[in-house]
Amino acid sequence: MKKFILALFFCMFLCGCSAQSVPIDITFEDGIYHIVVNKNLAKKKIKMYASQSLETNYDIHQKSGAELTVNAGFFDPNNGKTISYVVMDRQTTEDPMFNQNLFANPVLRKNMSKILNRTEFRIVECNNKYSFDIVPHNTPVKFTCSVVESVQAGPMILPELRLEEEYFVEKKDGIVVRESCSVLHKVARTIIGIKNGDMHILIITDEHPMDMYEVQELCKKLGFEKAMGLDGGSSTSMDYKNLYHVISVKGDGAGRKLKSFITVYK
Repeated sequence: MKKFILALFFCMFLCGCSAQSVPIDITFEDGIYHIVVNKNLAKKKIKMYASQSLETNYDIHQKSGAELTVNAGFFDPNNGKTISYVVMDRQTTEDPMFNQNLFANPVLRKNMSKILNRTEFRIVECNNKYSFDIVPHNTPVKFTCSVVESVQAGPMILPELRLEEEYFVEKKDGIVVRESCSVLHKVARTIIGIKNGDMHILIITDEHPMDMYEVQELCKKLGFEKAMGLDGGSSTSMDYKNLYHVISVKGDGAGRKLKSFITVYK
């Protein structure tokens, strides 16, 4: 009897460890995919990918051999250049300062400091310890730390919603006179958050479109400590193994061609 109890305890211990070490967990409810990526994958298992041209999420997923691929930063469909910073393997590979279309637009040029400081998702290394963070682009890291991978988009959702600060909304006399990325409208969304050190991704499909205020309430309900938006609308895309292929149905049916991606490996 004692041996049986010990064996049962050992089995329960193994099961418990196994349940806690699942690297990627995906649930789907009410038109929303909720993806949880274990914090242990922060070290070398999560990579940003910036395409030289524009490619679909599915194409990058197949090409990279990643287990999970989601759309990431903003881009200019007219010239294929980035509107978001991207860091890959500690090097800035995409810089919106080289997108001449941004500076050719007098309204955007006037608000360039806000656009360039939009929020980004980071993988930070400090003394060989890796963690996730969500902060405005100009936020410095500690002296002993470095940004290993990052992708910018926005707006910040938690701990506060920064629509005007990141120039997604412009108001005059309290009235909205300019809106970008449909932040005030109900559309599909790709959202990334942090909870208990793990990375959380929400793929909010066309079945349950949301504006950013509704997204913020959802992120609060889910207990996210930090959260931000990635590119959304018709850019919303997710591929997981060969099991899930999600795109916005408002696109052309093949998925929109995009500039940058977050890829997760085994």
